[in-house]
Amino acid sequence: MKVSTKGRYGLMVMMELASCFGQGPVQAGTIADNQDISRNYIHILLGGLKAAQLVRAVRGASGGYELTRDPRKITVLDVVQALEGHGWPVACVDHGEGCPRSKTCAARDVWGELADAMEKVLSGISLEQLVKRQRAKSDKEMMFHI
Repeated sequence: MKVSTKGRYGLMVMMELASCFGQGPVQAGTIADNQDISRNYIHILLGGLKAAQLVRAVRGASGGYELTRDPRKITVLDVVQALEGHGWPVACVDHGEGCPRSKTCAARDVWGELADAMEKVLSGISLEQLVKRQRAKSDKEMMFHI
C-alpha cells in the first residue's frame, strides 16, 4: 500500500481534530492553516472523512468539524481506508480469483503476508495514541540545550 497525499494529509486532519476532541468543532480554515494544507484541498479531505462517518460538520457561527467518536476508537487504518480504499500491495491479493495462478503462487502468499502486517500495524494505532506521540515529539523539539 502506497499512501498518497490524500491519506497522509487526511491523517494530519484527523490528528488535529483528535487533539481538540471534546472542545467543540474546529473550522476547516483553522485546520488548513495549522496543518499547512490548501483551503481547497481541506474540503476534499473533510468530504471523504465525512462520507466515511469519521467526522461530522456542525453548522452555525461556531461550527466546523469534529470527530464522530472518541479518538481511542478510531485507528490509523480507519482513516487510511476511508481516503485510500483497501489498497493491497498487489491486486491479486484482493482479487485472486482473476489470476489462474493464485492458488499455487508463492509470491502471492508474500504479498498477502505484507498486506496482513500493514493492516495489523495501522489497526493497532489509535488517533489518541498518535496524538500522544506527536505531543511527545513536539515537547522534545522545544527543549533547548546550552
